[in-house]
Amino acid sequence: MQIYVCVKHVPDTAARITILENNRIDDRVTFIMNPYDENAVEEAVRIKNESGDAEIIAVSLGSQAAEATLRSALAMGADRGILIKTDDNPDSLVTAAALKAAIESDGGPGIIFTGKESIDSEGFQTMYRLAAGLGIPATSNVISLSLEQDKAVVECDGEGGAREVIEMSLPCIIGAGKSLNKPTYPTLPAIMQARKKEIAQIDLADLKIDKPAGRVEILELKPAVEKRRPTELTGTPQEVAAEIVRILKEEARVLPG
Repeated sequence: MQIYVCVKHVPDTAARITILENNRIDDRVTFIMNPYDENAVEEAVRIKNESGDAEIIAVSLGSQAAEATLRSALAMGADRGILIKTDDNPDSLVTAAALKAAIESDGGPGIIFTGKESIDSEGFQTMYRLAAGLGIPATSNVISLSLEQDKAVVECDGEGGAREVIEMSLPCIIGAGKSLNKPTYPTLPAIMQARKKEIAQIDLADLKIDKPAGRVEILELKPAVEKRRPTELTGTPQEVAAEIVRILKEEARVLPG
């Protein structure tokens, strides 16, 4: 079985991010593998270890710098990688079409893993567009997964603490949530070995994907501004409690007046 894991090269949110020309991030900032994609790679490795007969292929769309993220996936246990090269900032329509073309030209997926979201754009669309293009089912925020013959049974975190159990035929796309597993970070020997693993490189233009009817373009990026200010409440416990209730009613408006 071929297991594909789609990974994204994203800015490290712990780093100081600088916005250039109003709509792009200074690429000199530290970049990492999208954290949810680490859970996706870890789950792919688990499935491979349990089945004993699988190949894990990490796929990424981005600039040449994204090779570093693919090497991280290889160090975690992926067998080889595919880098779809572009210096543009493609939206989810182009990204999904490119991933589809690369995966189909490489082989037939038994299962595809992604992270439940990317921490930079948080579009929540790519995995569903990829599933629609391939004509296969998909689900996201998966916290448990079991494979049973030709189907996958998953448990997903939903809104308000609800959980869903979903059964899907294979192949399918699994969007990994943080609670799915705990990524095992690679050892130095694994990192050294990953340098020798194959990463095929394809130019986005060479995939000859159909031009989408529409597109999403980033017009402007703005740094997040923290507007909240801490307020110290003083007085007796009864006075503090009364003030908290007043704030929740009159300012936060989360309690009926």
